[in-house]
Amino acid sequence: MSAANEALSPPARGPRNALFAVAAGVLVAWALIAVLAPLLVPHDPTDFVSDDPFAAPSRIAWLGTDYLGRDLFSRLIAGARISLFMAFLATLLAHLLGGTLGLMAAVRGGLFDAAVSRIVDIALSLPKIIVGLVVVAAIGTSMTVLVIVAGLVYAAGVFRIARALGADVAVMDFIRAARARGEGAAWLIFGEILPNIIMPLAADFAIRMSFAILFMSSLSFIGLGVQPPRADWGGLVRENLSALSAGSWAPIFPALAIASVAIALNLLVDAIGDRRQLARIRDE
Repeated sequence: MSAANEALSPPARGPRNALFAVAAGVLVAWALIAVLAPLLVPHDPTDFVSDDPFAAPSRIAWLGTDYLGRDLFSRLIAGARISLFMAFLATLLAHLLGGTLGLMAAVRGGLFDAAVSRIVDIALSLPKIIVGLVVVAAIGTSMTVLVIVAGLVYAAGVFRIARALGADVAVMDFIRAARARGEGAAWLIFGEILPNIIMPLAADFAIRMSFAILFMSSLSFIGLGVQPPRADWGGLVRENLSALSAGSWAPIFPALAIASVAIALNLLVDAIGDRRQLARIRDE
């Protein structure tokens, strides 16, 4: 058995498979919670269920109440729907825009590639959170604005990855054959190149979605994200932050939710990468 096969022997693969199962389970659970949120919340997230702020968990409020006496469990579930939906749309926008431009640059090259690449270099040099603060402060905050800002902010990174992957495939013989047949740029991008790089782009999608969750939660934490009475997870942390001095766990639950999704997405990508490596070793 070679050193590579020994490194990925069944005993060593066990923890990786377990991490994959745990990460996938966490993500599926949160996705189901987000989709079924209207059916899962025991109370309207905006209703007051207690006269006591930061009340202890009870039969009425399973995780206690927030700073206004609203059911924290209901607001956490409703926040999952907002946070995950916004992050997914922002990441999808980033990949549609950045991925398409990146593959076009790889196929067309020349002046188009140089011009777009320089614009992307400028975008990547700007701090993302500062750009978000300036744009949201200037335009105003809404869920639509947050999704568009996050999508544009992360499109530059997707462009870089898509361009690099596309450039590697664009020099292969089957692409030359397609060019010789007279195929247009659209077919080269979506019919020839994209199917061969879909897995790396899918892995980047997962990582980028975790970045989008953290980005929009950060904006909400400083008051420029989702506005009351609705709240995403970052907003729930911000509005209940004073609970820590009162001995309540109110801001801890949404913080743990953010961490669980971000960590699960990263573990899922790592596990998929390990499985692809194992598949290549077996092919050899």
